[in-house]
Amino acid sequence: MLLEARDLRVSYGDVEAVHGVSFHVEEGELVSIIGANGAGKTTILNTVMGIIPSRGGSIYFRDTEITALPSHIRARQGIRLVPERARVFPLLTVFENIMTGLYGLRKSTDVPSRLSWIYELFPVLKERAKQLAQTLSGGEQQQLAIARALVSQPRLLLVDEVSMGLMPILVEKVFEVLGYLNKEENLTILLVEQNALASLSISHRAYVLETGTISIEGDAGTLREDPGVRKAYLGA
Repeated sequence: MLLEARDLRVSYGDVEAVHGVSFHVEEGELVSIIGANGAGKTTILNTVMGIIPSRGGSIYFRDTEITALPSHIRARQGIRLVPERARVFPLLTVFENIMTGLYGLRKSTDVPSRLSWIYELFPVLKERAKQLAQTLSGGEQQQLAIARALVSQPRLLLVDEVSMGLMPILVEKVFEVLGYLNKEENLTILLVEQNALASLSISHRAYVLETGTISIEGDAGTLREDPGVRKAYLGA
């Protein structure tokens, strides 16, 4: 098992936002956590990354507990986060933004080869490598955020609300890329999303999060046909 959270609890001050959540991700899987805005999805990803401390429970990565480890150590172990709304460095160039993904790594990386692969995946980033990130469109910035996470060859990619603020055609493109990375590159991905239909369409399994608690879990195809899930999250 690549990632496992056991009875995870997270609080903001005296308010508990995540209430004893347990989930896992196997090597090579694409797993979604879906739910409404404010359900706690982003909080869970930030806790897995070590940005927000947990108040209870434990997190294991490759069968080793990482609950108390700081973010940069988790990153060195192969966990990378694509944050909500891209959050690129606006005054750095596209190339410089990508290279920040290598900061602090101890393992050697064939940077030219990795950049070539990234530019094949996102041709627009090659075209605009010398431009400041703030000059890119929202969809291009989202691609840049993914590229920055990928340059270090992560074992686990955490993806936070990748469709937020994007036009439908760009949402389709981004989800196509995530599906490709999982199926063709065997990259393990944990995706949190409000766009349940898009995320379930590329996932192996999924968890439904409601106000900080997992209410349903199972095969993604089965959840797409579940009447409760369809009514609440798929508009059917």
